[in-house]
Amino acid sequence: MKLWKKFFNRDRKEVLTSVTDNPVKKTSKERLVKKIDKNIKKIEDIIGISSDVIIRNININNHSAALVFIDGLVDKQTINESILQPLLKVDINEHIKTANMLEYLETNILTVNETLILDSLEEMIEGILNGDTVLLLDNYKKAIVLSSKGWEQRSITDPPTESVIRGPREGFTENIRVNTSLIRRKIKSPALRIKNYNIGRYSRTNVSICYIEGLTNKHLLEELTERIKNIDIDYIAESGYIEQLIEDESISPFPQMLSTERPDRVAANLQEGRIAVLTDGSPFALVLPLTITVFLHSPEDYYDRFIIASFIRLIRLFAAFVTLTLPSLYIAAISFHPEMIPTRLALAFAGGRGQVPFPSYIEAFAMEAIIELLREGSLRLPSPIGPTIGIVGALIIGEAAVSASIVSPFMVIIVALTTIASFVVPNYGGAVALRLLRFPLMLITSLLGFYGFMIGIIIISIHLAALKSFGIPYLTPFTPSRISDLKDSILRPPIWLMRKRPFHLRTKNRKKFTAQGDDDRNERTR
Repeated sequence: MKLWKKFFNRDRKEVLTSVTDNPVKKTSKERLVKKIDKNIKKIEDIIGISSDVIIRNININNHSAALVFIDGLVDKQTINESILQPLLKVDINEHIKTANMLEYLETNILTVNETLILDSLEEMIEGILNGDTVLLLDNYKKAIVLSSKGWEQRSITDPPTESVIRGPREGFTENIRVNTSLIRRKIKSPALRIKNYNIGRYSRTNVSICYIEGLTNKHLLEELTERIKNIDIDYIAESGYIEQLIEDESISPFPQMLSTERPDRVAANLQEGRIAVLTDGSPFALVLPLTITVFLHSPEDYYDRFIIASFIRLIRLFAAFVTLTLPSLYIAAISFHPEMIPTRLALAFAGGRGQVPFPSYIEAFAMEAIIELLREGSLRLPSPIGPTIGIVGALIIGEAAVSASIVSPFMVIIVALTTIASFVVPNYGGAVALRLLRFPLMLITSLLGFYGFMIGIIIISIHLAALKSFGIPYLTPFTPSRISDLKDSILRPPIWLMRKRPFHLRTKNRKKFTAQGDDDRNERTR
């Protein structure tokens, strides 16, 4: 196991540190020349002659010029009204020196809100591929990069994977700038920082790191930045690529970063001292570091009163325990330790299993496998019929299996309860990890009974105790124990008691609000 893990991690490090052959990177030292024809030829050699690459030749006050942009990535209205029209109507007086023509166009003629004069061919190509428009002038070794991004995008809707009961009903989209604006709307502090990186030799995917300056631990930020910079891969399609390449333990079933579509959840974690990673083209943000208590938490917990939120968290804790252990406990009780079952219940079990030809563990594995097939199949079907097929399929198969005496009615009840409980866990990654671990736990229980069950639980506990998320122990605040953090782990205390940020994040400022706020609250209660 250790040898396999060693080679696995070695291959992963090779992905992070392999040598790049990005054609754009080869132009890092190349500069523009005075001849506009040669500059256009360099662009065509790098980008290639493609139907969507538009090179618009124009004449500006008897000077040859060209606009270069990619159709589909730009806003044509911006190009027509803010770039082309002003340039074609410009009349530069004789007292304007030719050497200052670029600066004159940038400051007096062009009505685009973002402009940049540069001479680097690499930066110019990067701008074109990101939806900007480049203005080239003959006899000039520099060009103007004009912001003209305007591709089609999905509107802001409810987050489909995280249903909202109470709270903001807006979710992230595939546009990274829309996502950063949603966070800015939640956190209007000037201390909010957003750092951008381009990752992927060919995809050049924009990745943003969001944190609050003066609050986030600088060592955590440096560690994340180093891991992000070390990624060297051809293509980044979704934030899942980033997650798998920067996590501490790649072979663990438990996620070490929180994946969420909700801006309010990201904002709440940022103000606690965590860091968010946004990926262009993905509606899922990554929040780190992560601890096991996040599996039980939902943003609605802090919008409801603490008694209701605490009760719901206890239900989630019970559901997580049922999801992981109920089938294994059934196998152990029926096959190995029937003396532990009350007599009347044991007789009921025996009556239900009287005609079943298979042992309990075969029943459990078969039914759990069928439920997972139905669950996966219903997800792949079109949304109007997927849930219907899943429910009808489960009912028909369960009823037919009981009628044919292939499985007992109690096994159907056990599997149904386990499936329902898995949906109660609000974190999808945590719920999938529990569903996955259920099978090896059932296997070892079917071999050794309750002894095997306890061995499996001990192995899972040891793994969790050794697991870390960016250096933070996964079982924090239980071990190492942090008394101040325990109050918001399982039960949710009143808001006025949550005056400090989590200790394990080592933030520069732990106070969320001062004691004066407590005095004001006490005054109001009088």
